[in-house]
Amino acid sequence: MTEAMIRKKAGMASVKDMPVLQDGPPPGGFAPIRFARRIPNKGPSAMAIFLATFGAFSWGMYQVGKGNKIRRALKEEKYAARRAIIPMLQAEEDERFVNEWKKYLEEEARIMKDVPGWKVGENVYHSGRWMPPATGELRPDICCYGSIDIVLVHFAIDIVHFKGFHFHLLWHLQ
Repeated sequence: MTEAMIRKKAGMASVKDMPVLQDGPPPGGFAPIRFARRIPNKGPSAMAIFLATFGAFSWGMYQVGKGNKIRRALKEEKYAARRAIIPMLQAEEDERFVNEWKKYLEEEARIMKDVPGWKVGENVYHSGRWMPPATGELRPDICCYGSIDIVLVHFAIDIVHFKGFHFHLLWHLQ
């Protein structure tokens, strides 16, 4: 539509002569705008969440305590069983050691027969301290230690520290 048709007059006219066409509210007005902060109250309260979390944690810690008691009892039972068989294991080891020591002394006597003043079985160290018998292999020549060639030179290692244990080794190395 042109301006001439709206004014029902031909030609240009002043803006003041034009009819006012303005949008307004619908009859009865617009619906009110909600501007207040109204957050819906959904879900449990903070206190309910705290109590539920505290209860779950307490129950879990109770279960951990029960498990610790059971595990402690099983561990004590295992240690008691080990303590009960230690004398038998020690006797077996002592018997094995005595047999191996005899073989070792015979081998030492055979190897060192030509050395004047050599006393078979005598400790080459004179520390005056008693050392427990070796529990490892006494004769490397019958053991598989790779390419260790045995016989000629008598090399004694008194104490070797390995993770807190003491091993007494006597080797014949070439």
